[in-house]
Amino acid sequence: MKKVIKSILALCVVSLASCGSGTDEAQVQNSTTEPSEQGAGQSGVVDAVSNPNVVQVAIGSKDHTTLVAAVKAGELVDALSNAGPFTVFAPTNTAFDKLPAGTVEGLLKPEKKIDLQNILGYHTYVGTLKTEYMQDGQEFDMVFGGKVKIVKKDGKVFVNNSEIVASIPTSNGIIHVINDVLLPPH
Repeated sequence: MKKVIKSILALCVVSLASCGSGTDEAQVQNSTTEPSEQGAGQSGVVDAVSNPNVVQVAIGSKDHTTLVAAVKAGELVDALSNAGPFTVFAPTNTAFDKLPAGTVEGLLKPEKKIDLQNILGYHTYVGTLKTEYMQDGQEFDMVFGGKVKIVKKDGKVFVNNSEIVASIPTSNGIIHVINDVLLPPH
């Protein structure tokens, strides 16, 4: 069986190589990139046809500008633009405003990047968690070594006592909008 699979793979590689052997000027022009785009990572891929990923959805939200600034400062744009799937509990700007004065500004400084990544990682789960499948009392391990707890009460779903006020499916997971910043355990 392994020989059959290897033979099929080899045939596919040869077929693909022979299909791309003739280049014309249009193909060469389409394959070139500007120097500033080289090495941009997954976030540098421009695709106007596919559904937006979690980062693109957040960028398009006027209520998540602080979260987007944090994701950029934490250098997590490429990571969260990858295939995933991810579940992101996305605090609104209002949620960040609830933090003590100067907290957000301090976390956005380059020397606080690791702390910021840990906080953002505590808002991210690898996998897709839809609210309709969440159970009361369930706990989930987040990217940053802590767990969040789900509570269902009066038809509403809460993560660490913060209500999920909206859920937005994306091409690489789901965003759950919350009105609080989740703080990782110490």
